[in-house]
Amino acid sequence: MSLMSLIAALLLEQLRPLPESVWSGGVFGRYAKFIERHFNAGEARHGKIAWVLVVVPPVLLVAVLFYLLYFISPLLALLFNIAMLYLTMGFRQVSHYFSDIHLALRGGDIDTARSLIGKWRGRSGEGLSSSDVARLAIEEGLVASHRHVFGVVVWFLLLPGPSGALFYRLTQLLAREWGQHSDQSFSHFGDFARRAFDLIDWLPVRITATAFAIVGDFEDAIYCWRTQAGRWMQPGLGILLASGAGALGVRLGMPIHEHGELADRPELGVGLDADADFMQSTIGLVWRSLVLCLLLLLVLWVASWVGH
Repeated sequence: MSLMSLIAALLLEQLRPLPESVWSGGVFGRYAKFIERHFNAGEARHGKIAWVLVVVPPVLLVAVLFYLLYFISPLLALLFNIAMLYLTMGFRQVSHYFSDIHLALRGGDIDTARSLIGKWRGRSGEGLSSSDVARLAIEEGLVASHRHVFGVVVWFLLLPGPSGALFYRLTQLLAREWGQHSDQSFSHFGDFARRAFDLIDWLPVRITATAFAIVGDFEDAIYCWRTQAGRWMQPGLGILLASGAGALGVRLGMPIHEHGELADRPELGVGLDADADFMQSTIGLVWRSLVLCLLLLLVLWVASWVGH
């Protein structure tokens, strides 16, 4: 059932991707804002209570619904799985930025490419070179593929029904909406949301990094993972980006100009400077990693079927 659900949801998402606003501005996003308004007193313990109230009830409800539908009919449970995966997965929700930047760089339209990467990252792209834009786009693309696909899949397989997929996306939403706030009014309210997602993402990020290594340049990916990941500002993302850079044979990270200043970032990867060709290679790396995951699930399903 898991394999069929994933394939069906991926096909649906490719044919008709949902907008990212489904999460930030949808039911879950509004619910998170409602809880934050009523519980945010700037203290970490209030953040813990609010996190539990946002995450636990929907996840438990989805698990109960799945078992109830499975008791009525396995087909209903399968359809519920597909619907929830379609809602929670979605690389296409953000990959349009990657595709449009790729096309702009291919066409030599650096101004459009700078504008797009600025919108995607939420920071000005003014003054970035074409290599800077390609490098940042590859970084954003690798992270987006993990958080919108691979991380969701890992937790979908760990918890009953589609509750794991919802659990991962909700914790990611709160880490972004609460954990990355710099407003003084938030104070320590978002600390728990940020730490909780780091813990929840510990296993998925390593599985994704391993998949990148297997389908890419394995030796360089493992070398970069071991020697460079710890230098990154966020160690979890450092593992993901170092492995991806090594697998692609491209250099990521490195200082870039932001807001008129040079932002110091450690170098990740080995090989050549990023360009539009490496962006195309990144698409191939993500798709090969996804196919690898589906093949592993197929092997496990066949082994289980033969065992019975």
